[in-house]
Amino acid sequence: MSGYAPVTPEIAAQLEAICGKNYVIYRDEERLEPYSRDEIPGHHYRRMPEIVVRPQTTAEVSAIMKLANVERIPVTPRGAGSGLSGGAVPVFGGIVVATDRMNQILELDKQNMMIVVEPGVIANDINEYLRPHELFYAGYPMSMETCYIGGNVAENAGGGKAIKYGVTSRYVLGLEVVLPSGEVMELGGKLLKDVTGYNLLPLMTGSEGTLGIFTKIILKVIPLPKYQYDLLALFPDSRTAIEAVPATMVESGITPTSVEYMDQESFRSACEYLNETLPYQDAGAMLLVSVDGNDPEKMADDCEALGTFLEKHGASVVYVADTPANSERIWKIRRNVAEAFSLYFPRQSGEDIVVPPASIALVVEQFQELAEKYGVTIPCYGHAGDGNLHSRVSAPDSWSDERWEETLPKILNDLYALVAQQGGRISGEHGIGCKRLAYMPSVVSETYLNVLRSIKQALDPNNIMNPGKIFMV
Repeated sequence: MSGYAPVTPEIAAQLEAICGKNYVIYRDEERLEPYSRDEIPGHHYRRMPEIVVRPQTTAEVSAIMKLANVERIPVTPRGAGSGLSGGAVPVFGGIVVATDRMNQILELDKQNMMIVVEPGVIANDINEYLRPHELFYAGYPMSMETCYIGGNVAENAGGGKAIKYGVTSRYVLGLEVVLPSGEVMELGGKLLKDVTGYNLLPLMTGSEGTLGIFTKIILKVIPLPKYQYDLLALFPDSRTAIEAVPATMVESGITPTSVEYMDQESFRSACEYLNETLPYQDAGAMLLVSVDGNDPEKMADDCEALGTFLEKHGASVVYVADTPANSERIWKIRRNVAEAFSLYFPRQSGEDIVVPPASIALVVEQFQELAEKYGVTIPCYGHAGDGNLHSRVSAPDSWSDERWEETLPKILNDLYALVAQQGGRISGEHGIGCKRLAYMPSVVSETYLNVLRSIKQALDPNNIMNPGKIFMV
């Protein structure tokens, strides 16, 4: 795309006047490089910014956007850079607005059960802050120890507890947003109900930084459950494991906090990465099932019932973790699957598909057929209870970069076609970004895309706000 202006020394000087010289990175390739990427493996999606600014206030963000809009310079908002869709990658260069200095917890309103935070607060820090008050924020994703809450809201991130508690959008009650024009808009507030005009909160939540920059976020918090028990169930194969999920939930009458699935390649890689000694060698798949609550006797009964149902539906053995140390041991396996794959598979593509939960077993089998067709591996893991599956298309070590780059688009075309056949979508929680942009027409109509373009045009007529993400204008 043409038409964007470069960042000149004069523009850089104006940005330094806004944020302070110490908080601007310009013409320093070594310091700019970390802002050229997120957590997508490889180098294909990396793009260098021309300048990075690190504002601390809403007024500074507003001034940056006003300048960029007048000069027609693209702006990419950035949180921790922990995303997996290229959402924070500056596709067209320009300005990266890093929110790491906007990292304050502004208010805990216990009477209204809400917390007000800035976008650069680490998700885990919110819950550490809330813990002494016996409260917690339930919408956090699996990467909560590194990701920023602003990025979570921008992606409408999900997580391991989504079955019981839902995803980020359930907890976003208010936003302060700097629009591409530099105007500041407030949405929602400390309200649990609001039908005053169009509901723009869910539009902004999940907009991937293409419609504005969040500078203040109001989140709903809830009482912290006193107890959590976790069950690790080993199964002979993936189909048996996945089919046990809806059967167990329906027949037992128990709503788990989470149900996480790992195929053999996933948990074996994670166990080897962690030097874990669980007897996993003979298992074909694992389910990690959690329950939480405040009545330890009822939770013990629920665990026993869930364990019985899992065994009834094919689990060869069920381990119960009833202490924080044991729970952390098994959850650590799940959290480190992606890290293990990054170490063991240098050429890979992480996918984030979502299908109706009952279709997961079929999709996993189809993915394995696809892997055999192309001579690759496609290990799968993820949130079995809500239909969100993470699959890692991984090439053999013998493949060259050229073969990988040539073959991957063919694999993804076939993979997304299988997902579309099941009524699924190409991202459940990681976002479209620039990584999946080209594949949007495979799962949504042109009418749908045109509506998105109309919204974008209305709020960002100069297309400076995180361009090159979700769809092409």
